[in-house]
Amino acid sequence: MPDPRFFEDLGPITLGELAALTGAELSDPAAAGRSVRAVAILSRAQADTVTYISDRKHAEALAASKAGACFVPAAQAATVPSGCVALVTPAPQAAYALAAQRLHRPRVNTSKQAVAADARLEEGVILGPGAVVGPGAQIGRGTVIGANSVVGPGVTIGRNCEIGPNVTLGFALLGDRVRILAGAVIGEPGFGATVGPKGLIDVPQLGRVILQDGVTVGANTCIDRGAYDDTSIGENTKIDNLVQIAHNVRVGRNCVMAAHTGISGSVDIGDGAQFGGRAGVADHVSIGDGARVGAAAGVMKDIPAGETWGGMPARSIRKWMRETAWLAKMAAGKEGKA
Repeated sequence: MPDPRFFEDLGPITLGELAALTGAELSDPAAAGRSVRAVAILSRAQADTVTYISDRKHAEALAASKAGACFVPAAQAATVPSGCVALVTPAPQAAYALAAQRLHRPRVNTSKQAVAADARLEEGVILGPGAVVGPGAQIGRGTVIGANSVVGPGVTIGRNCEIGPNVTLGFALLGDRVRILAGAVIGEPGFGATVGPKGLIDVPQLGRVILQDGVTVGANTCIDRGAYDDTSIGENTKIDNLVQIAHNVRVGRNCVMAAHTGISGSVDIGDGAQFGGRAGVADHVSIGDGARVGAAAGVMKDIPAGETWGGMPARSIRKWMRETAWLAKMAAGKEGKA
């Protein structure tokens, strides 16, 4: 279930209603009256949730799933386990997105007060001019919130944190001694879209952002909340200005990211990793403990622990430098002959 501090529960809904909403066909019409109350990914699905599968490579996970219902393409309908109702559709992810929109709604700040009546601020919290604190938010002792910053509904901020001016915090849990510099945006929806019946539709982002103790986030950096799981930044990690971290990314402890680094969705980064300026990482890549990524490198595949990579596409720094030297030598030779 999405965190109720950040998302309203709009369920339950019957499978018959869900089929009508998404255009899916129930494999068992007699199950139209059964209800589900939430969406969930395969690994977390329970009897009162609906999930989806769009590729046969997940058939084994589906067979072990406890989901009450599942959106599936016709070719995979037979793989749905006993007790799970198949909702057959040519666009399972789009159907899942529509179901998520129907069952879960992000909480918004409707309070007319700058500090909501049920917000909890410990002793010594300082709010700058124009700062807004939403319903259910909690801010720890000694934390400073800069001018015009917005703390969204349900957000929790630890003790002795520094939140700069014009920062937006939503769907986030912050530890102690976290520093977020001016203009940073934490917890906006990650970039996810799929083709629906009338064109592209947004896939609801139902996760959170977790910033552990001692994290620093630079000015105008964006960290997106997770799509299904959380986006998390480990203890004492330092992030420079103008960095983009996408949904579901997991960053370890004591990592460093220089300005303009871009991390795509579902990347897993080990402890002590370092990124030079303008480094980019493709989605679903794993970067080992202590790995180093050179400036402007384009990482397209996993980097083992302790290795240094550079170039585009990124490879071992020694290999990249040998190739670069060889190319320079060949180019100089041709110029000399000309």
